Amino acid sequence: MITPPRSFYGLRHGATDWNREGRFQGRTDNPLNADGIAQAHAAGDVLRGAGIGRIVTSPLVRAAKTAEIIAVAISAPLTIDEGIIECDFGSFEGLSVRAAMEKHGVRSAEGLISILPADGEAWDVVTERSLTCVSGWLERHPDEHILFVCHDAVMQALARSLCGGFFQNRHGTPFRYAPSREGWRVEEVHY
Repeated sequence: MITPPRSFYGLRHGATDWNREGRFQGRTDNPLNADGIAQAHAAGDVLRGAGIGRIVTSPLVRAAKTAEIIAVAISAPLTIDEGIIECDFGSFEGLSVRAAMEKHGVRSAEGLISILPADGEAWDVVTERSLTCVSGWLERHPDEHILFVCHDAVMQALARSLCGGFFQNRHGTPFRYAPSREGWRVEEVHY
């Protein structure tokens, strides 16, 4: 697997109605709801002191709108990249996450990766394309702090690959992925 050359920022888009309903959203292109818009504005306030020089976002409207709001708040250029689009959940799209977990006897979010449907995207593919995208941007812009506005599965794939496990990810909350002597860590950003 590819390893990013240095630290970077990640942010899960603001909330949508399907997020609030606990549904698999994947590539379904739902807009932010009022909470999601407020979360994007709050993230922009938090990130004003981070020195971010560039924002890269998924093309899905919930991520792109979140990124657009943050870009205005911190005066950073914005680019869309398909490499950090959400996982394609195939026949799970629109279904209840909780119902799928119960049906398949899965007790944790990390267990979900073992039950992803064959007509969707494989977890290893999500991980590889996400790492490739992030690493490519970091290598092309070595002097910039970069924020990737994306989705939970993308951020969890990065965390699992770099840090060895999932983390508690929240909508519109910025996190920093950073290497250390002990290995990579994911930490919430507060400025």
